[in-house]
Amino acid sequence: MLDRVTAMQVFSRAATAGGLSAAARQLGLSSAMATKHVDALEARLGVKLFHRTTRRLTLTEAGRGYLEACQRILAELDEADAAAASHRLDPNGTLRMNVPVSFGVRCIAPLLAEFSRQYPRVRVELGLDDRAIDMLNERWDLTIRVGRLASSRLTAKKIVRAEMVVCGAPSYLAVHGTPRSVEELSEHNCLGYSMTELAGPETWVFGKDNSLHVAVRGNLFANNGDALVAAAIAGQGLVYVPMFIAGDALKAGTLVAIELDQPYCNLGDIFALYPPERRPPAKVRVMIDYLASAFRA
Repeated sequence: MLDRVTAMQVFSRAATAGGLSAAARQLGLSSAMATKHVDALEARLGVKLFHRTTRRLTLTEAGRGYLEACQRILAELDEADAAAASHRLDPNGTLRMNVPVSFGVRCIAPLLAEFSRQYPRVRVELGLDDRAIDMLNERWDLTIRVGRLASSRLTAKKIVRAEMVVCGAPSYLAVHGTPRSVEELSEHNCLGYSMTELAGPETWVFGKDNSLHVAVRGNLFANNGDALVAAAIAGQGLVYVPMFIAGDALKAGTLVAIELDQPYCNLGDIFALYPPERRPPAKVRVMIDYLASAFRA
C-alpha cells in the first residue's frame, strides 16, 4: 500500500502545479511513481479526482472538494511537525524532574533560580523521592540518581563524581575519641542509613573496590541522610554519608571528617537519566548541560 500522506501531497501539488510531472519534481519522485500515488488515491476513494489529457490535468468536482480538505490536513500536519520540533530545538514546556530528597534540597533547588533566568520558557516540576521510581510509567522527563546504576532501558549521563565521608561532631569526638582505623568503628555509635547497601545500618563498606565490609552498630537508623547528619551534629554518633549531604556541616565545623586507615567506598557517580530517545527534548538537554556545568564549577 502506497503512503496515504504522500499521495495527498502528490495530488495537492499536481492540482496547483497543473501536472503530475511538476508535482513529481517538487517532491523528488519519478513521474511514474507520482502517477501511481494518484491512481491509488482515486482507487481508494472510488472517484476520479482529475480529468486527464496529454497536456494538463483539471480537477473534477470531487477533486475540488478533496483538494480543500487535503490542503487543510497537510497544513495541520506541518503545524504539528513544527510544534514537535520546537520541543526538540527550543527549550520550553514543563520539565518533570525527580531527584533524591537530600540531593534535591541541598544541590538542585539552589540552582533552579539561575536556570529559570536562563530558560524562562521552561517550567520545572521537581519531585523529591528516595524510592526506586518507574520513570517511564510515572512519566518523568528526567531523574537524577546517585551511585552505581543497574542495567536499565534509560539513557544515562554522568553529572559529577559522588564522594563519601565518615564524620562526627566535635562534642561526640571529645567524649568518645576519634577512630583511626575501620576496626575501631565497632567501639562507636554508628548512625545507619537504611536505604542502600553501601554504608547501610549494620555494615559500612570501605576500599576503592568496595571489598572491605565492616560490621557496625548504633542506636539510630534512618532512610534520609539529612536526618542522620542532624543527629550527628547533635552529638549522637558517627555518620557515613555522601559529601554533598555533610559538606555544609563540615564547612561550618559542626561536623569533622575522620581519616581512617582505609579509603572511603566508591559510591559511584551522580547520573542524569532520561528515556531512550534518539534525541531528547531541548528542555531535557539544557537541564543536563546546566547541571553538569554547575557541578564542574
